[in-house]
Amino acid sequence: MADRRWMDEVCLEHETLDVYNVALELHVAACALLPRSGARVIRDQLERASLGIVLNIAEGAGRRSSPDKRRFYEMARGSATESAALLDVLQRRSIAEPGKCAEARARVIRVIQMLSRLVGPNR
Repeated sequence: MADRRWMDEVCLEHETLDVYNVALELHVAACALLPRSGARVIRDQLERASLGIVLNIAEGAGRRSSPDKRRFYEMARGSATESAALLDVLQRRSIAEPGKCAEARARVIRVIQMLSRLVGPNR
């Protein structure tokens, strides 16, 4: 688990979820893919989409009713799918290093799988 020396001993519910921690890793990896200059639109969209995963997981974990949790986890999964598409764009346009794109893609696939389990079967 991530270094928690800066936090109290008490954890919030979202901090105990593996999917939240993998999503945080994905966000950091995704933000590190792009150079600081150029590709501004893609950088902004990837930062927002990957951050949306993290924030929606946290908000969903804080909800009490199952339908509310499900709705936020579905939004997180949508942001994860958007992040995957942005990683495809980075790779096709040769903007980011292929190995790092592959690592980020593996994380986003893992996040999507984990969120799919949290959301449950389609209704």
